[in-house]
Amino acid sequence: MKLLKHILVTKLQFVLAINVFLMYNVWWKRRVYTMSNTKAIILAAGAGTRMKSDKPKVIHKIMDKTMLDYVVESAMEAGATDICVVVGHGKEEVISSISYPVTIVTQDEQLGTGHAVMQAADFIGSEGEVFVLFGDTPLITGASLSKLREYHNMNNHGVTVLSTNVSNSDGYGRIIRDEDGNFIRSVEHKDASILERKKKEINSGMYIYEADLLSKSLAKLTNHNVQGEYYLPDTLVSIMNDGHLVESMKISDYEEILGVNSKAQLFEATTIMRRRINYLLMESGVTMIDANQVYIGKDVEIDNDVTILPGTIIEGKSKIGIGSVIGPNAKIINSCIGDNSVIDQSTVLNSNIGNYTSVGPFAYVRPNCEIGNHIKVGDFVEIKNSTIKDHTKISHLTYIGDADVGEHVNFGCGTVVVNYDGVNKYRSTIGDHAFIGCNTNLVSPVIVEKNAYTAAGSTITNDVPENALAVARARQVNKLEWVKKKQR
Repeated sequence: MKLLKHILVTKLQFVLAINVFLMYNVWWKRRVYTMSNTKAIILAAGAGTRMKSDKPKVIHKIMDKTMLDYVVESAMEAGATDICVVVGHGKEEVISSISYPVTIVTQDEQLGTGHAVMQAADFIGSEGEVFVLFGDTPLITGASLSKLREYHNMNNHGVTVLSTNVSNSDGYGRIIRDEDGNFIRSVEHKDASILERKKKEINSGMYIYEADLLSKSLAKLTNHNVQGEYYLPDTLVSIMNDGHLVESMKISDYEEILGVNSKAQLFEATTIMRRRINYLLMESGVTMIDANQVYIGKDVEIDNDVTILPGTIIEGKSKIGIGSVIGPNAKIINSCIGDNSVIDQSTVLNSNIGNYTSVGPFAYVRPNCEIGNHIKVGDFVEIKNSTIKDHTKISHLTYIGDADVGEHVNFGCGTVVVNYDGVNKYRSTIGDHAFIGCNTNLVSPVIVEKNAYTAAGSTITNDVPENALAVARARQVNKLEWVKKKQR
């Protein structure tokens, strides 16, 4: 008897273990499959009339990125390998603003969110999973969307809604639950009853669907509502009625779901994004004297022990090296600043600056400059499309355009590289240890060889040999009593 009981228990344990393994195997295969077959649809067709702008709403910028680009990047960070953008109003401008390869579909008439997603029917297909997002919710993070996808897969949902609690839920769709807390439906604010409008859990409008279920539910959508529109939340009821699980995942940070419908809300979103970026940078070791007056793009990389002073803007793919001081009132766009350098009240565009180099105050480094180490670029200096090698000094009131400058060169005050003749631009070369006297004009193309000097006030039109002094100015003539003669 004991042996029979032991055999039965062992058999039961074996069967149970096999079932658990099979369930886990199915879940794991699905998880791995969907991770490599995740799509995203981003709705960006609305006119955004409350923005009071001729530009489509989704291409308004927060710092250096459009709102739409922020959403595209978050979808990519969450694993979406294919992205479809639904465009409508101002579609040419919207399409040209997108920084990433995406599929484009057009919603000619704005007949609701469900109608917008219908335009992407061919994109949705029948395999994998699909995010549905909005182009005017730039604060949603890739981390939250990743959690939504994981929650969706772990619980084998047909669709999962991203939700949150807000103190003022006016205008948002509400999540309606039964007495046991189970999801029943999502109802639009305009169609909600007085009791339903008191609910604080709101539908963010962001979802992740099983692709096949989304396709089937879209085919069943109707516009039997107050607005006569096709509401995407109606697909949730359809999917539930077909026997699939529908649930929401609530996030604690309600700011992530905030939409932007006006310039005031754009300012609020910019404030949140700036605070988010600056906080992460300060946590990584960056010092900000006043973080409320610093504007740094999402893609900027800043090393520890960098100090950012008020009024500074850093955008694009810029990088700032260890120990550098940026600001006050500096602007750096798509540029790399080396270690222990200073950018003081100056602008640097699409250029590279080395280590222990000082720029400013009031300097202007224009695109395509390579400025080396231990260099001084002083006040009211402008450099454009030039290479400046180590230990060179350009102290003040100088213009260098289209030039290759060697090491240990000294530029006197008021020097101008005259690179443009009104038709063409030409390039000049200044060799190592050259000394350019004050108020020298170097008329390109010209070569000043190493160890050469130019006398103050010279206009140099011919090459200057090594170790030579070039003097190119008229001999002084004093005309005696000239003033008295003029007055007669």
